[in-house]
Amino acid sequence: MSTLAPLRLLREPWNASEGNQSNATAGAGSAWCQGLDIPNELFLVLGLVSLVENLLVVAAILKNRNLHSPTYYFICCLAVSDMLVSVSNLAETFFLLLLEHGVLVVRTSVVRHMDNVIDLLICSSVVSSLSFLGVIAVDRYITIFYALRYHSIMTLQRAMVTMGSVWLASTVSSTVFVTYYRNNAILLCLIGFFLFMLVLMLVLYIHMFALAQHHLRSISRQQKQPTVYRSSSLKGAVTLTILLGVFFICWGPFFFHLILIVTCPTNPFCTCFFSYFNLFHILIICNSVIDPLIYAFRSRELRRTLREVMLCSW
Repeated sequence: MSTLAPLRLLREPWNASEGNQSNATAGAGSAWCQGLDIPNELFLVLGLVSLVENLLVVAAILKNRNLHSPTYYFICCLAVSDMLVSVSNLAETFFLLLLEHGVLVVRTSVVRHMDNVIDLLICSSVVSSLSFLGVIAVDRYITIFYALRYHSIMTLQRAMVTMGSVWLASTVSSTVFVTYYRNNAILLCLIGFFLFMLVLMLVLYIHMFALAQHHLRSISRQQKQPTVYRSSSLKGAVTLTILLGVFFICWGPFFFHLILIVTCPTNPFCTCFFSYFNLFHILIICNSVIDPLIYAFRSRELRRTLREVMLCSW
């Protein structure tokens, strides 16, 4: 699948001369350097599944007044961000398919304009999705470590300001990225943002996990039930691994791709890695499919509301 404007150019580095690029490609001509041919249908299916999932999450939160709290508003914003990832992916795929089959014939200037619009949507949805993953981690941290003061710390007004700030920052930063995507400094900022979110989530979730284990250990000592402690510890470890593992697996390869563009654009190994860009794109879309399963559908109240929504009992 071909990707549009900056994402297409991120597939292969622009900061390498044509001669060096061709030499690197020739030196990396082994079978595993040919990349993966991912059909457009897979992008469409994943995009549609993600769109339906996240639409259900947004509808459930809007319907149930018990879910009108900062925590669920943040989850709703994450669902909207993931929904934008799906919509931009679907729009891009349909646009390319129409062009490739000659159904849509437009001028080059119109195609370029569509490129910019879709790229802005893609970039802003990616940045906002990452941002709200971090916001949800901070919200959970406050819920656990400042439980008695949570409602005074995370007021509805502060939650609204936080959400508005994330959307505004995502839009502005994405506009800058689409405009100056050839500048390595922009890529370094994007890489730094990902690393910051990764470290933030690692520190917060591991700290929360450590506190939970401390409480479980104290309870097991008082009740003399080590089996319950081991079972709960294992469940907590699995949850932590899923949270951080999904984040790293889905987002890590794409940002490692950006790091290689900045550090070794002509190296044969890096050139091989660039050929798997479509796989990294698929992983980002998969993250939009998995997020509702991790952050939304585990809530009993939200699942109950989802059943009502699916049965159209408004």
